[in-house]
Amino acid sequence: MKEARAAERIVSLVPCITEALFALGLGSRVVGVTDWCVHPRDGVAALPRVGGTKTPSIASIVALRPDLVIANREENRRRDVEQLEAAGVRVWVTFPRTVREGVQLLREVAELGAAPEAFASRVVPVERALADALEHPPAQRARVFCPIWKKPWMAVGSDTYANDLLRICGGDNVFAGRRARRYPIVTLEEIRAAQPEVILLPDEPYAFGARDVQELGKEDVPAARAGRIHQIDGTLVSWYGPRIQRALDTLRALILGGERA
Repeated sequence: MKEARAAERIVSLVPCITEALFALGLGSRVVGVTDWCVHPRDGVAALPRVGGTKTPSIASIVALRPDLVIANREENRRRDVEQLEAAGVRVWVTFPRTVREGVQLLREVAELGAAPEAFASRVVPVERALADALEHPPAQRARVFCPIWKKPWMAVGSDTYANDLLRICGGDNVFAGRRARRYPIVTLEEIRAAQPEVILLPDEPYAFGARDVQELGKEDVPAARAGRIHQIDGTLVSWYGPRIQRALDTLRALILGGERA
């Protein structure tokens, strides 16, 4: 978004982009964030909060006089974007659905005014990590189940950033073929039938915990029999930006049976 490069007062409605802005040295331009923008802790602690990602206060955002609001098609609602635009606020709607697009978005955020040193230390290493992962794909693969919700069970599906990340890291997403929904609703019977070899349980947006590991550990699936049901930092599968490099390393190790990174 070339016209956004002059932005000096930014409201971020996307937690991972809030983190990226600070990592790139642009934190001083951020004038408002959502309740879910928690990183970096010290950087966002004193910033005005404008509500949740799905329930932002339009009046509060407008009152901050931003010259740019950064939103995301998946995390934020279209009607909120439309109300902001109707109020004369410029909105940049992001929507990376692959790791490559997530890396490109990090560079585009840096182009809002990051110093050359930030490109070198924050952007280039992530770009190199992705290039290396694509140039050296895993020789082996594993069937992976990665839910995002419970009651009902909902899984990472096709056409999502998380699905592409799992693929690059050697995971064959057992529910990637369901085209009707990007995050399909599934049953325990379907999970059993899919026979995942690895199960990854993120701690967001649903906070999967030890009880869920125990519950799934009783199922007749290879992941349970091999003890390969892992609780993970949910940001690794959903936050694009500075965390991509660590996500590639960590998830590849878990999916292919190595040690946790």
